[in-house]
Amino acid sequence: MSSSVIAPTRFSVLDRSRTREGHPPGEALRDTVALAREAEALGYHRFWVSEHHGVPGVAGSAPTVLAAAVASATRTIRVGTGGVMLPNHQPLVVAEQFGVLEALFPGRVDMGLGRSVGFTDGVRRALGRDKGDAEDFAAQLGELLGWFRGGSPTGVHARPSEGLTVPPFVLAMGEGARIAARAGLPMVIGDLRNREKMLRGIDQYRALFRPSPWAAEPYVVISGTIAVAGSEAEARRLLVPESWSTAYSRTHGTFPPLAPAESVEARTMTAKERGFYESGLAGHIAGTEDQVAHELVTVLKETGAEEVLVTTSSYDRTALLDSYRRLAALFAPGR
Repeated sequence: MSSSVIAPTRFSVLDRSRTREGHPPGEALRDTVALAREAEALGYHRFWVSEHHGVPGVAGSAPTVLAAAVASATRTIRVGTGGVMLPNHQPLVVAEQFGVLEALFPGRVDMGLGRSVGFTDGVRRALGRDKGDAEDFAAQLGELLGWFRGGSPTGVHARPSEGLTVPPFVLAMGEGARIAARAGLPMVIGDLRNREKMLRGIDQYRALFRPSPWAAEPYVVISGTIAVAGSEAEARRLLVPESWSTAYSRTHGTFPPLAPAESVEARTMTAKERGFYESGLAGHIAGTEDQVAHELVTVLKETGAEEVLVTTSSYDRTALLDSYRRLAALFAPGR
């Protein structure tokens, strides 16, 4: 039963280039490129990178640059962004960047787009943006897609983007599901921990979807953390570094680099920190292969999703790669 539900589903990877205690930021970027090679060998469908500015725990600040490095190091896997935060940029520049990527790596590039604006007030000021810029996302999206279809009222043409096809995806946070549906674009929605909210967003997206030149019918990608290990306890340990980083950010206002699981578990936490930490460990898909397969079947039946985007980060790179291998054995056995 599980194979009949899981096998037709595409599985992809989003790596946030999380930095680790005791390791320089550049190593996180090289780790991302190395993971992309492994993901390709394991049969994952696409490999995406993210955009974060001024975040101590994330090295990935220039996703199209990093996507170029990933595409150069791989051969067949689709490569893209999850995502470029469109309100931070001029649509023409984003179109040009993806046009260059598509020209260099034809038929392999995805354009995942989000509507977040900076992590803090300081970052937003440095970018010359404010929270209100996110409200213009639908118009910015329309302008961006227009650059691939032809010129603009200014008489400018996006080179080399014009005439190229780079599949766009909308990262759906709140209003994003409605925007993706009205624009007729594939939607990426998370996270797996808030299943009811995810299902509401998917239902809304399918109900409002309008066919477009980019997509004839709805296409749903669900995203979240999935950890697979030899035991339930080992899988849970994979979640520990990110859970503590999230708890720290909620209580101190900044994301730290990932710490080893053993140092997190030995840490004395305040009641508030402990609450956020335990909450961060809950609700993910984590366990042995059998446990994860069972949970995946449930969520795929509930959502009807065409694709799963796995976003797991952890300090232990060996254990993380092992998790991706074990997951791949569920959707591509014998590869």
